[in-house]
Amino acid sequence: MNTETFKQEMRKKAYIIAASEMHRHMHEMAARARSITVKMNDGYKSPDEIRKLFSELTGEDVDSSFTLFPPFNADYGMNISVGKHVFINSGCCFQDQGGITIGDNVLIGPQVVIATINHDMSPSMRDNMYPAPVNIGNRVWIGAHATILQGVSIGDNAIVGAGAVVTKDVPADAVVVGVPAKIIRYIDKNKG
Repeated sequence: MNTETFKQEMRKKAYIIAASEMHRHMHEMAARARSITVKMNDGYKSPDEIRKLFSELTGEDVDSSFTLFPPFNADYGMNISVGKHVFINSGCCFQDQGGITIGDNVLIGPQVVIATINHDMSPSMRDNMYPAPVNIGNRVWIGAHATILQGVSIGDNAIVGAGAVVTKDVPADAVVVGVPAKIIRYIDKNKG
């Protein structure tokens, strides 16, 4: 299986059976991702070096406005897409097999987890997995230690509070906090 075929299957939310060709491909790509993130996380790297390594990890050239503070970890790497003026703070972990798309002008706080895969709930089939993409709109701010779960879309301008666990879509302009995350208000775009 190659990366493009795998990504097509992930877009279809294909069920991943343990020890299948897809599953083996995931493990091969995880080894590739680790080899790149180890370089990224090993000692000081200039912003340009970080951008070059992140581009290698994702297979896409990232914009010169992209900033990432290591350490950073990804389980697949090749299913992450980022827009312009994206900032990812230190200690983030992206489980990106199912696909992570990040819009423009996004701020991601330290130690944020984005997970795009979940295991089968049946004990006898627990090694099998369900992927679903995470989509983050433009001008989103995700606070420290937040967790974004599979299949979630976060609308433009939304704020995810520190420590929130986001299990459902977040509408544009919403502020969500808590476990599970709940809307506490909407942003008044006429202020500030």
